[in-house]
Amino acid sequence: MAALTDIVPAPGVLIARGVCRHLHALGFVTITEFVPARGLRVDVIALGPKGEIWIVECKSSRADFTSDRKWSGYLEWSDRFFFAVDPDFPAEILPDDPGVILADPYDAEIARLPEATPMAGARRTALTRSFARAAATRLARLNDPDAPV
Repeated sequence: MAALTDIVPAPGVLIARGVCRHLHALGFVTITEFVPARGLRVDVIALGPKGEIWIVECKSSRADFTSDRKWSGYLEWSDRFFFAVDPDFPAEILPDDPGVILADPYDAEIARLPEATPMAGARRTALTRSFARAAATRLARLNDPDAPV
């Protein structure tokens, strides 16, 4: 059996880690692998200090990007949408409208800030509550893995 220290996270997980670290430095709180609505699962969702919501889709390769067509469904669930890629990713294949974050496992930088497209107030309220419940549930599971949450 492999030791826990021998397990290497997938490239997308490492990109997400760098993205989360950078967004935390900007005052955001983040959740990875979040479900904003049935059938959708975003790599990173971030809640900003003024209540803004950003979604970041992490792409580790050309094949990862070209095989994923569900990302456009995330646009209506955020105020700003980004792709996060490593510095060697062929960024020219990314669409022009979303933002771009260059990331490694330790940090990231916003290479292109997308235009803000604010969500409707009712959707923002529902999504913020869902974010809070998901974060609280994950914390409860860490504190008591056997809790019925």
